[in-house]
Amino acid sequence: MEYVYSVLILHSLGQKITEEGVENIIKAAGGEPDKAKIKALISSLEGVNIDEAIKATAFAPTAAAQPAQPAEKKEEKKEEKKEEKKEEEEAMAGLGALFG
Repeated sequence: MEYVYSVLILHSLGQKITEEGVENIIKAAGGEPDKAKIKALISSLEGVNIDEAIKATAFAPTAAAQPAQPAEKKEEKKEEKKEEKKEEEEAMAGLGALFG
């Protein structure tokens, strides 16, 4: 993933995307660059319009998935509260039997 980010950094700075550029960014971040991965990435980007690729990447599904997660958590909390309340009621009923 760091290789893709390196390409995006170079692109956003208006720099030419080269193996050396990606390698330098990885080194600057304290990583050990894998020249084979860098070479494969650079060759796969040949002829690709990065701006168009970014626009084509749909961020909406990620955003749409986020509201679903809190809803599930709320449902879980409601279920947990119902179970706790039920357990408390059962415990109280048991105590009531002691005092007749």
